[in-house]
Amino acid sequence: MTQSPLHFDVLIVGAGISGIGAACHLRRRCPNLTFAILEMRSDLGGTWDLFRYPGIRSDSDMYTLGYSFRPWSEPKAIAEGKDIKRYIRDTAREVGVEQHIRYRHKVLAANWHSEKCLWQVNVDTGENMSTIYEARFLFSCSGYYDYESGYKPDFTNEAKFSGPVVHTQDWDPALDWRDKRIVVIGSGATAITLVPALAKEAKEVVMLQRSPGYVASTTSKDPWVDPLSKFLPESLVHRILRWKHISLSIVLYQLAKAFPEQSATILINGVREALAGHCDVDRHFRPHYNPWDQRVCVVPESDFFLAIKEKKASVVTGHIERFTPDGILLTSGENLEADIIVVATGLKLKALGGVTLQVDSRDIPASDCTSYKGMMLSGIPNFFLFMGYSNASWTLKTDLTARYACRLIKHLDKKGYHYAKPNQPDSTVAEQDIMPLSAGYILRGKHLLPRQGNKHPWKIYQNYLLDWLSLELSPVIDNELSVGQRPSNSDWKNLE
Repeated sequence: MTQSPLHFDVLIVGAGISGIGAACHLRRRCPNLTFAILEMRSDLGGTWDLFRYPGIRSDSDMYTLGYSFRPWSEPKAIAEGKDIKRYIRDTAREVGVEQHIRYRHKVLAANWHSEKCLWQVNVDTGENMSTIYEARFLFSCSGYYDYESGYKPDFTNEAKFSGPVVHTQDWDPALDWRDKRIVVIGSGATAITLVPALAKEAKEVVMLQRSPGYVASTTSKDPWVDPLSKFLPESLVHRILRWKHISLSIVLYQLAKAFPEQSATILINGVREALAGHCDVDRHFRPHYNPWDQRVCVVPESDFFLAIKEKKASVVTGHIERFTPDGILLTSGENLEADIIVVATGLKLKALGGVTLQVDSRDIPASDCTSYKGMMLSGIPNFFLFMGYSNASWTLKTDLTARYACRLIKHLDKKGYHYAKPNQPDSTVAEQDIMPLSAGYILRGKHLLPRQGNKHPWKIYQNYLLDWLSLELSPVIDNELSVGQRPSNSDWKNLE
C-alpha cells in the first residue's frame, strides 16, 4: 500500500550522533525549515544503540565527539556507550528534535527530479507498507557500515565447536560468560575494549590476533578539568578542552605521518612500559605497518594491560587452522580451549546505508562519484553525505558539514536558487581512496565508497583546522559548485 507523498524541506536519514546533530543545527540555524528524521531502527543512537557488548565505549574523547553547541559535562572524557546514547537523547530533547524522528522507517531509494528540483524518497515502514517522502534537500547520516551484520570470516569446522560463537555486533545480553574460558578473535578497538570487560568475571580470556595493532594508554578523565573548573565557567572550560584535544590530535597525527619510525618506537615503548615484562611486546604489539595507517587503539587507565599483568587475559598471535569441539586449533599446532568464542573481526562497509541514489531515475552508485569538500557528491544536487574523520572524532567533521549545509541552504533561499550541485572534477584531478586507512574492513569495501581527488575542493585533508577555514570562512559557493533554478512551469509540491 502506497500513501500520498509527505513534503519536507529536509529529510535526514539516520538518528545516530550525526543525524541528531544535523537536526539540531537545522533547528537552531534554519528554524523556518521543515524536516523529518527517518530511522530504520526502533530507537535513536546509531552505533551507540546497536552495539551492546560488555565494555562498549568511545575511542575518542567526548570533548570532540560531543556536539560543539552542547558541552559534554560528565567527568569521563572516554565515555561508556550507554552514557553516549543518553547524551544524544538528552540533546535531541533539549533542542526539540526528538519529536521529528520517525522510527522503523528504512529508506530504500532516493530519486532526484531535475524538473521539480526535489528528492522523492521511497521508505519501507514495515508490514508491506511504503511511504513516499518528498524534500528539497537530503542528508545521509547513516554512517558507512552495515547495521544488519558485521564481517565474519568463514572458519573451517565452525559448526563442530560445542559452545556459542557470537559476533560483537550481534551480542546477546542473555549470554552467560562469567567463569567461562573465552577466546576473542580480533585485535581492533572492539577487542581491546571487550577483553578487559570480560576478564573481570570470566575464568580466562585470550585475545587471538593474526597480527598486532598499535595500542596507546590514556586517562579517562582529562587532567585539565579540575584545575580549570576552579576558576572558569563550565562553557569556557569545555571550549578550552575541546580545542586542546583538536590541536593535540592534529599535531600527533601529523608527527606520526612525518616521522613514522620514531612514532612507532614511542608507541611500542609505551606498551612495553605498561606491561612491565608480562608479555612479549615485540611479538604481540609490534605492527607491520606505520602508525595511523590504521587507527590507534586507545586503552583508558591501561585496563587492557592491567588484565594481562594480573593474568586475567592473554594475547596469542597466530592463524586459525580450524575450530574444534573444544576451541580453536592454530596453524602452529597450538590449541586454544574455549567455552565461548567471540568474533570481533570488524565491520562490513555499506555506502549510504544501502540507499539507492538516482538522478532522474538513473542509478548513481556512490563509487562513481567524487567527494566535494568531504560532504557532497559530484553530479548529485542538494545531497549531503555526513562522514567523519578517520584520524579524529567523527563528530568534528559532521558538525562542520551540518553548519555548512545550513549556510548553503540559507544562501540558496536568499538568492532564489533551488539547487546546488558539485560539478564533475576535470581531468587534472587524480582519484584517490576516500578513507586513507589500511584496516581490513576498509580494504574489503572501499570499492563501494565515493572517491576523493588530489586537490581542493575534492581532497579530504583529515584536518579540522583546514576544514574549518574552508567551510566556515570561505565563500559558500565556488567554481566547482553549480547553482540554479527549476523550470518556471514546474510545481515542486505536485510531482504526480
